[in-house]
Amino acid sequence: KYDRIDQVVAQLGAMPDKNVATIADTISRKFSDKQDKARAFYYWIANNIALDGKAIRSNDQKKINPEQVVMNRKTTSLGFAKLFQEMCSMGNIRCLVVDGYVKHSTEDINNRADEPNHSWNVVQLGKSPEEWYYVDVARGSGFLDKKQLQFTPSFVSGYFFPEKTLFNLDHFPDNEAWLLGAGPKGLKDFYALPVIGRGAYGLGLFKPNPVTGVIHTSIRNPVQFSFQFNGNEPIQSIELLIGEGNKQLKPAPMNFSNSGGSVNFSYQFKREDSYPVRIVVDGRDVLSYIVEATE
Repeated sequence: KYDRIDQVVAQLGAMPDKNVATIADTISRKFSDKQDKARAFYYWIANNIALDGKAIRSNDQKKINPEQVVMNRKTTSLGFAKLFQEMCSMGNIRCLVVDGYVKHSTEDINNRADEPNHSWNVVQLGKSPEEWYYVDVARGSGFLDKKQLQFTPSFVSGYFFPEKTLFNLDHFPDNEAWLLGAGPKGLKDFYALPVIGRGAYGLGLFKPNPVTGVIHTSIRNPVQFSFQFNGNEPIQSIELLIGEGNKQLKPAPMNFSNSGGSVNFSYQFKREDSYPVRIVVDGRDVLSYIVEATE
C-alpha cells in the first residue's frame, strides 16, 4: 500500500546536515494527501533514528527535543513521538503524543510497570472517531536486545496506522481517552495478556487464544492455540520456541489448519516447569506466553 511513498522518501536519503524544518519541508513537498505525508514522515524517522538504549535504561529524557533527536540520530520512544508530532505539525496534520505502557518480554506478563514506559502518537485525519489512527515510530524503527544495550535497525511497516484491536493488545495508554476502539478494561487486564511480537503487525493478527499470557496446563493434556489474521500472504510454517537461552529446545514445527484466515493448532508440553513459549510464523515472532506445566 505504501511502497510508492516509501521509495520516494528513501531516495531523499538521511539528510544529515538538515534541521527538522528543512527535512519536514523536503518530505512534505513530495505529497499532497495528509495520510501520505504522515506515512512519509514515519518512514523517514523510522529509517534514520535509532533507539538509545542507554537513555532508555536510565529513563533519561533530556535529549528528546526534535532538533536534538535529528542531530544525535538516536533517542527514546518519547523523542521519536515528539519528532513525529513536530513533523506532522509542519505538514498541517493534527498529531498528539500518547504516553503509556507496553510489555517488552514474557517477564512483564502480570508484572505491571510502576510508571509509563513507552510513547506513541495518535493522528487525526477527519472529524469522526474512526478517523483517529495510531502510529508507533519507535517500534517501527527496530528493537533493543533484552538488556536494552544493542539496537538492531529493523523497519516494520505495520506500526503505521495498525489495526486498532491489535495495537490495543500491545499498548495501553496512561490516559484511557486515547484508547481508540475496543481494548483491555484496565492496566491489570492489559498486563495479563500475551506479548504481541513485531511479526503480528505484518500478519494482521487478531483474536489470539489463549487470551491470557500465562497458560496453566497438565503435561497430559494438549494446549489448543488459535488466532485469526487478515494478511494477504498465506502462512507457510508455524513453530514453537520453548524455553530460552541454553534451556531453549529445538524449534517444534506445528501441524496447523488455516480456514479462511482462522489458524488452529495444538501442542502437548512434556516438561514440568514454568518457561516462555514463542509462536513463530514464517520466521517472525507473533505471540509469546508463559507456560506453567504440572503433572
